[in-house]
Amino acid sequence: MEKKLYTPGILQYIPFFYVIWSDDLVSASEINVVENSINNDVSLDQIEKRTLLSWLIKDKPPTDHTFKQWKHTISSSQVLLIESETYPLATFSQKVVCHYYDTCPFNMSLKDIEINLGIQPNHYNHLFDVKVVEEISSDFYDATKIDAILKGQNAAVVDDFRTALNHPIFKWEVHRDKEKFRARVLDQVVYLAEQGYGAMAFSEAYGGTGDMEGYATIFENMMYVDGSLTIKFGVQFGLFGGSIQKLGTKKHHDAYLQQTGKAELLGCFAMTETGHGSNVRGIKTTATYDKITDSIIIHTPGKNDNKEYIGNALHSTMASVFAQLIVNGKNEGVHAILVPIRGENHNLLPGVRIEDNGYKLGLNGVDNGKIWFHQVSVPRENLLNKYGNITPEGTYESEIKNPNKRFFTMLGTLVGGRICVARAGLGGAKMALTIAIKHALKRRQFNDSVKIQEDLLMDYPSHQLRLTPLVASAYIYHVTLDKMMEIYCDESQPDKRKVETQVAGLKSIITWYANSAIQECREACGGKGYLLENRIADLKGDVDIFTTFEGDNNVLLQLAAKGVLSDFKAEFNSAGFTTVLKLLSQQLSDKLATVNPMYTNKTDKEHLLNPKFHQHAFNHRTRRLTYTVAMRIRDYIKKGIPSYQAFLKVQTHLLALGKAYSTELAYDTFHTFTETIADEKNKELFQKLGSLYALSELRKDASWYLEQGYIGSTKSKAIRQRQERLCTELRPHLNSLVDGFGIPDHCISAPIAN
Repeated sequence: MEKKLYTPGILQYIPFFYVIWSDDLVSASEINVVENSINNDVSLDQIEKRTLLSWLIKDKPPTDHTFKQWKHTISSSQVLLIESETYPLATFSQKVVCHYYDTCPFNMSLKDIEINLGIQPNHYNHLFDVKVVEEISSDFYDATKIDAILKGQNAAVVDDFRTALNHPIFKWEVHRDKEKFRARVLDQVVYLAEQGYGAMAFSEAYGGTGDMEGYATIFENMMYVDGSLTIKFGVQFGLFGGSIQKLGTKKHHDAYLQQTGKAELLGCFAMTETGHGSNVRGIKTTATYDKITDSIIIHTPGKNDNKEYIGNALHSTMASVFAQLIVNGKNEGVHAILVPIRGENHNLLPGVRIEDNGYKLGLNGVDNGKIWFHQVSVPRENLLNKYGNITPEGTYESEIKNPNKRFFTMLGTLVGGRICVARAGLGGAKMALTIAIKHALKRRQFNDSVKIQEDLLMDYPSHQLRLTPLVASAYIYHVTLDKMMEIYCDESQPDKRKVETQVAGLKSIITWYANSAIQECREACGGKGYLLENRIADLKGDVDIFTTFEGDNNVLLQLAAKGVLSDFKAEFNSAGFTTVLKLLSQQLSDKLATVNPMYTNKTDKEHLLNPKFHQHAFNHRTRRLTYTVAMRIRDYIKKGIPSYQAFLKVQTHLLALGKAYSTELAYDTFHTFTETIADEKNKELFQKLGSLYALSELRKDASWYLEQGYIGSTKSKAIRQRQERLCTELRPHLNSLVDGFGIPDHCISAPIAN
């Protein structure tokens, strides 16, 4: 047996000290944890305690000679690390002692250090020889229970829908002929309509269940089959059907909803124009009432005033056309009119011209097209007249007298579409993350000459840091979008302006997140991620457009920011900017009261993981940006600059505010949700996901927080370290977390994920 250089008491701590000083894992505050454990360890005598404590002085690390002795002692024991054991490092240390001594009881103090410091095998498995094991992930968490938490009250709907997707018609294939692809997707949409899913959000009278929340959840799940199916389905039932349902009245419902829900009447949603995308109020298509014929004349007045990028344009027989309604020579603003565009044998009707948009970056199973109207006449009754009507006498009437309020009320009814787009993007990100992580839990690459097997990709800290925060974000955004749809569907709150502001911002940050997540997953899978068969390439092309349809993200963020400023509308109107700024200034100074040097450099684990810190940091940023942008706008207006120009001058500031507001909203929504989780084990997991999301977001904007003096350099470094630590702590549970998304096995068709 080798020479015994250390007593059993000291020897049991050697692997821990070797890990700590090799990777510089602990901060000064965490060294206190180790010191306390040593002082309270009854198995140690005073000499052993003094020796161990002498190796814990931050400014006096062990000498190279001591370090080499540790390494030699550990290696000579020939003990192999087994990562799957409950307390791998404490157990490894016990076995090292067992090699040199006859007595080697398990030390609970070491277990406490391992738990309190959150030391995971990924911190140190490169330092020791590792035993070959088959387990690649922990089964500590039950993925079905995680999935049940996410499904919530929509469990029955989601489960039934996932079962419905297990049909040969939904088998994923590579499609590069758009005509065949479109035909396949149309067949899928018709099949889902036959199963009752098309009419789902409609009332029972029209073949549905009135379940808009359930509709949003199946929208996300459709992404697991194909992005083109998701969007085609959304256009037919959500946009075309939704416009009839939300903007029309009973006569329209009776005439069209049941046929639409069954996909017997195929329609499109003709809002966007070549010359006017996000600016709906500025569209040029006209709908002029002709009193003599009691009809409405739809017309495309100029070269770039055609409807553009209209989904379902090639298959539809009717369009919900948004146009400037002109009655008795007066423009009453944008309204929607149902316009037949094809007749028998699917021939275009007189005055209607449609062109195929052709191949796109993605979603080539959706038949997007351009539409022109030349003096197309439709009956007066085709006006979707819930918010504005033309009477039989030929006069315009509306219960909402203010044209601006009428316009935003009309658009507010379509907020559900933005929620569904965000959910579709999230579904794409979940699919990509599932593929990338399951691949990383199988694929091995690199090692040193001592190792007997190569390392799993998922065991590399860099890989964990790339993918784990993205998984956490998926959970936060899932919960947030569920809540937004719940609020949107709450009929006791008819004013949708607040939720419109919230959804505008969330749609932006979530679809941007989805794109960056899918790109990261593609890179994380190397060349395999570039192959079509592994799905990520198509997800990348399909989700890309989500950042600019249903509202360009940069425009929507400004809408969200203006909504934040509008929270002070009463003060603006009654006393101008002065009152508003005083109120904002007071609220801001109240929040800043706790921002002192001790706070800006507070780095202990309890503080950095405390939701109160996260909420305070997010709220501080939102309030600070609100205050400063309002000050800038006021100063420009005081100089005589028109308000529109003033807002243009602070445009980038507004974007920053929109992002800050949306991130705070997402975190607060998720935090509130975690408090409702009954099972303590899963509640703790969700709280850890929330902490990782918060620290990752703070890290992204660390420069702003440093500029503002909210955090110091020491705290910024501590946030980064704690973020990395959380990633390694969650590493054993990543497989359970992606399985917790609930993607059916029959949808995970990528070879690298199986």
